[in-house]
Amino acid sequence: MKIIDTHCDALLKLQLSRRIPFSKKQLQFKDSPELNTNLQFLRKGDINVQFFAIFIMPDVPIDEKWQHALEQIDIFYHKILGKNPEMKHVKDWQDIKNLKVGEIGAVLTLEGADAFGNDLAKLRMLYQLGVLSIGLTWNNANLCADGVEEPRGAGLTAFGKEVVQLNNENGVLTDVSHLSIRAFWDVMEIAKYPIASHSNVFTLCNHPRNLNDEQIKAMFAQDAMIHVVFWPPFINHKQSDATIHDLIRHIDYLCELGGIKNIGLGSDFDGISSFVTNLENASKYQNLINELLKHYSEDEVKGFAHQNFINHYVEGGIV
Repeated sequence: MKIIDTHCDALLKLQLSRRIPFSKKQLQFKDSPELNTNLQFLRKGDINVQFFAIFIMPDVPIDEKWQHALEQIDIFYHKILGKNPEMKHVKDWQDIKNLKVGEIGAVLTLEGADAFGNDLAKLRMLYQLGVLSIGLTWNNANLCADGVEEPRGAGLTAFGKEVVQLNNENGVLTDVSHLSIRAFWDVMEIAKYPIASHSNVFTLCNHPRNLNDEQIKAMFAQDAMIHVVFWPPFINHKQSDATIHDLIRHIDYLCELGGIKNIGLGSDFDGISSFVTNLENASKYQNLINELLKHYSEDEVKGFAHQNFINHYVEGGIV
């Protein structure tokens, strides 16, 4: 069953590999086993569309962040798209409908507005380069908003609200994963296209990165998608391991809150250091699908795997 995965950090891994001085072996997107989302794994797991996040580590100096973003974009264009003809750049959601058998769609996203600082020209350039989803923060604060680990827990700044409005005007998703609670509610007031690309249920695992019941209900009330994430500490409280059954508990809970048509998958592969058993990389995706089929109908599982996303953003359309 084909998969749409809304979050991975392969670009960062590939960049770090390239930046290591005198590295004898740079990671290769095609087959390096260190990449959870290498091309071989994507094929084996029947990934139809993979989102690739531009993510800048918080310790990168402010005046170097844009250069780091450009390096990751260069890797996306030349190491992923340029060297692998089966990888097709999704520049518009309608491109997903045009993928041929054997082709894998590649979506460019941004995790954290630190990359463009307060420069809207840089943001507009990211749109032109094909960024289709923007998360305003990682866990820390920036000029747009506070992230979930910023102690003050502030909401959107005036500049952050301007960024969300520009996302709306350009048909770009605003990702609420990683936002502080106040920033989440600010986004929900103004965003036309909110999404949680990789978040789980706080009631089942009280990690600040997860969404509480009121947030989940608000997302569903706006017909927004929530994509479950595979990192064990977001699945089981203060644990470094999890089973596929543990992950499915989060899907079950989202369904109980009325979101069966608003659930998707956002692995966070290549950004996580421990894994769900039998779900260690993209090649293992069908293990999750096979287990879901024991609990849900085939149409419902297709929804989680890809169809819910297609219904919202491809068939439903973004204007």
